Amino acid sequence: MKYDYIIVGAGVAGLYAALNIPENKKVLILSKDPLWECNTFYAQGGISTAKDEYDIPVHIEDTLKAGAGLCDKKAVEILSRNSINVINDLIERGFEFDKDENGNLLFTREAAHSTARILHAGGDATGRKLHLFLMQNIKHKVLEGAVVTDILCEDGIVYGVTIRFKGILQNIYANYVFLTSGGIGSLYEYHTNAKTISADIQGIALEKGIELKDMEFTQFHPTVFIKSKKARKLLLTEALRGEGATVVDENGKRFLFDFDDRGELAPRDIVSRAIYRYKQEGHQVYLSFENFEESFFKHRFPTIYKNFQELGFDVPKQKVPISPAFHFMMGGIKTDYYAKVKNFENLYAIGEVACSGVHGANRLASNSLLEGLVFSKRAVEDTLINEKEYKNKEFLINRAPLVKNIDKKMKNLLRKTMWDKVGIIRKTKDLKEAADIIEDIEKKDIGRFLKLRVLSAKEIVKSAINRKKSVGAHYIEE
Repeated sequence: MKYDYIIVGAGVAGLYAALNIPENKKVLILSKDPLWECNTFYAQGGISTAKDEYDIPVHIEDTLKAGAGLCDKKAVEILSRNSINVINDLIERGFEFDKDENGNLLFTREAAHSTARILHAGGDATGRKLHLFLMQNIKHKVLEGAVVTDILCEDGIVYGVTIRFKGILQNIYANYVFLTSGGIGSLYEYHTNAKTISADIQGIALEKGIELKDMEFTQFHPTVFIKSKKARKLLLTEALRGEGATVVDENGKRFLFDFDDRGELAPRDIVSRAIYRYKQEGHQVYLSFENFEESFFKHRFPTIYKNFQELGFDVPKQKVPISPAFHFMMGGIKTDYYAKVKNFENLYAIGEVACSGVHGANRLASNSLLEGLVFSKRAVEDTLINEKEYKNKEFLINRAPLVKNIDKKMKNLLRKTMWDKVGIIRKTKDLKEAADIIEDIEKKDIGRFLKLRVLSAKEIVKSAINRKKSVGAHYIEE
C-alpha cells in the first residue's frame, strides 16, 4: 500500500503537519501507543510567540541568548516571524487560549524570556488541550500501536518504513516521509517524557547514514518531582516560577541567587546545575508556592494542583521536593529551513527529533511547541510546491528480533549510566567510562529496539567527548 505521506509520530509536529496537508492526499499517521501518549500531551507551560511585530526582534534575541551562541540565526528568525501566523491559524480554526475577563489573550513569563509572551490553555494543560484539538480536527488516517522498526531508503530517496503492527512486520510506502517521533527521554533514569520517547528513530538514522547534529546538548528541567515509581516523572512547569513560585532549601533560603542574579528566572541549564550542586552538598531543595492564593493556584495550575493533592501534598500551602530530570533534546536529525533532511529528496524531520538550529546549546522555554507548529507547516508547504511522484521500490524486511530476554536488565544499566555519567555536570573521565559501558552493552545479544537506543546513546556520549568546552546544557567539569 502506498501513501502520499507517512507521518511517524502523533505529537504537535505530526498532527499539525497532517492538519495542513490537503484532505485529498492519502496520509497515514503512525502512533506507537494510543494517540495521547506523547510529549505534546504532557506539555504544561505553553507556546511562546512574538506578541506583535515589535516583539519579534526581542523574541529572536532571547532565543539566541538562551542558545549560548550556537543557534542558527536564520532558523530563529523563521521561528519567530512565523509564530504569530501559526498562533492566529490555530485561533481561526477554533483553538482557545486562556483569556482575561475582557477577552484578551493571557501571556505568562518563563525563564530567560525578557517579557511575558507565553500563551497557555487550560491553565497548565496547554499541550493536552492542543493535542486534543489537533486530534479532533485532522481528517487523515491514524494507525495506533504501529512501531517503526526501519526506514526504507536508497540513494537519497526514502521509499517508506517498516512497522510492527499487531505483532506483524510489514513495509508501507509513501512519496514523502515525515519523522516527528520526538526525543530521547527513555535513555535517562530520570526524565519527564512520555514512555514512547525512546530514541528509536535517531538510532535508525545513524544506521542509514542520516546526519545527527548537536547530540551533546541534552536539556534537564530543574523542577521535577522524581519520587514516583513511573518512568515519566512529574514536571512542575516553568510557568510556576514565572508566576511567582520560588526554589528554597530546607531552611527556606532562596539559594539560586547565590548562583545567578536572575534567581528562579535564570536559564534552565543554570538553574538545573545550581539545584544539582546544592543537593550534592547535602541540602534538600523544594518548590514553594507560598506566594499563591489557593483559588488562583487551583485555577491557573489545575493539573498540578490535582496531581499533588492526590499525592498527599497540600499545595499551595505545602512545598514540594524537586530535582532536575532530563527534559528535552536540542540535537537531532540535521534539517534545512523547510525541515528537509540533509542529502535526502523526500525525507523531513520536525520537532524534537530534528535539529533545526533554533535551540542551539539550550532551548528557550516554550519554544518547543512553537518549533513543531512552524516547521511542520513549512515542510508541508515545501512538498506541495515541489510535488513529485516517486516510483515504488520493494525492500526486504529486516527481521532481526526486536526484543530479547536480556534487554530489560541492559536497558536499566544504560539509563543509569546516562544519568550518572552523561548528565547535568559532566567529566571527561565519566564520559569515557560511559562509552565503555555502552559499548559492552552493544556487544551483548540484545534486541533491535535496545540496539537503536544504544546507537543513540553512543552518539550523545561521542558528541559530549568531542566538545571539550562547556556551553549551554553541555557542562564539562574537570
